[in-house]
Amino acid sequence: MGTAALNDGVGKLPALGFNTWNLYQCNYTADVLLEQAQAIVDRGLLKAGYNYFMLDDCYSLKERDENGRIVEDPEKFPNGMKNFTESLAKLGFRAGIYSDAGYRTCGGYPGSYGNEAKDLETFAEWGFEYLKYDNCYIPFDNVTQENVYGRYERMAEAIRARAEETDSAPLQLALCEWGWQQPWRWAGRLGQSWRIGGDIRPWWSALSSIINQASFIAGATGFYARNDLDMLEVGNTGIGTPPGNLSYDEAKSHFTAWALLKSPLLIGSDMASASRETMEILGNEDILRINQDPHVGEAVAPFRWGHNADYTWDPDHPAEYWTGNSSYGVVFMVLNTFDEPRHMSFNLTESWAIRAGRLYSVYDLWTHTDNGTAYRNISLTLPPHGVAALLLNDAGPEPEAAEPYCAVWWQCSYPNVLVVDDDDGWHG
Repeated sequence: MGTAALNDGVGKLPALGFNTWNLYQCNYTADVLLEQAQAIVDRGLLKAGYNYFMLDDCYSLKERDENGRIVEDPEKFPNGMKNFTESLAKLGFRAGIYSDAGYRTCGGYPGSYGNEAKDLETFAEWGFEYLKYDNCYIPFDNVTQENVYGRYERMAEAIRARAEETDSAPLQLALCEWGWQQPWRWAGRLGQSWRIGGDIRPWWSALSSIINQASFIAGATGFYARNDLDMLEVGNTGIGTPPGNLSYDEAKSHFTAWALLKSPLLIGSDMASASRETMEILGNEDILRINQDPHVGEAVAPFRWGHNADYTWDPDHPAEYWTGNSSYGVVFMVLNTFDEPRHMSFNLTESWAIRAGRLYSVYDLWTHTDNGTAYRNISLTLPPHGVAALLLNDAGPEPEAAEPYCAVWWQCSYPNVLVVDDDDGWHG
């Protein structure tokens, strides 16, 4: 597994920002969206790094003009799309837009199949730098004579060609393929991120299902190319049926998993009405710092599934113990996938990034506190659907009297090659 990522200076790190779809779907105007953008600024999230404003589906008329160009909806954008993106830029945002690799978008508006270069010219003239590219209304096979890779490649090649012709930075390309054809194996050749499944919903079973899928493909993420777990549903959302919005602990787990798995973090909920708790979650500088690490692009990955045997597919109880490296220390994420509190523990050396025989300082990425030192093991109690996120750094040798002599005792031996044996004591 892995990617052949585009190292073209665009999209090295995950995008942070806001996406219009889950909150508004097709029901918005430029004024409504700019009010949301202003709320993001006023609540401090732009300063925290959420600087992309993504305009999703339904922004255009249903048909192209006589020259074959997409036309912005004059009722939604009475002052034009260029005025809208300029207004976003004045607030400090970079603008992103949406299109589709088929004849029409998922909402039934003009898609870009057969018009890739023309639509890119339009998007650039309007002032957009980021393209979410969906997968609806695809032509018949005997028309394209291509699979999903080939249809996405058409847009990727058009982006490359336009960048070369105009001597400009290419648009960042986010593929919305839904995971049906394992985009983590190939999409990094074309764009900077790829969706791994269907649309997110703001309840725990939907989140745990996405985390379960991510458990098996975490290693596909790196600089310029990453799994996209879909939008952040932290706070008040515009979609869903009961049970509706997430609990506080579920929202923390949601944000932590998305951020440490290096997914793009595009908010899908209302920031104008967001609670203090929602802002604390989305604005967690310690977690964002890991997501935006300029020197380590890899995501955390499971080192033990926990409730299930390793590599068990279980949308209700995905992998619970995760680790990875960062510029700031070794990262651990522990998830309680159950509906009740649980006592959970792990051996430090289960993480590949930990040195055996050493003490480690423990920093809590949620309480933002130094919690002393640990060696060999860490134990904690988590609330239902809760999370722990820890950052460990080497603090010197562990105590000389530490027993057993090895954290992984069955691999331990004396110089004369006597080895610990569970049944007989020692053998050689």
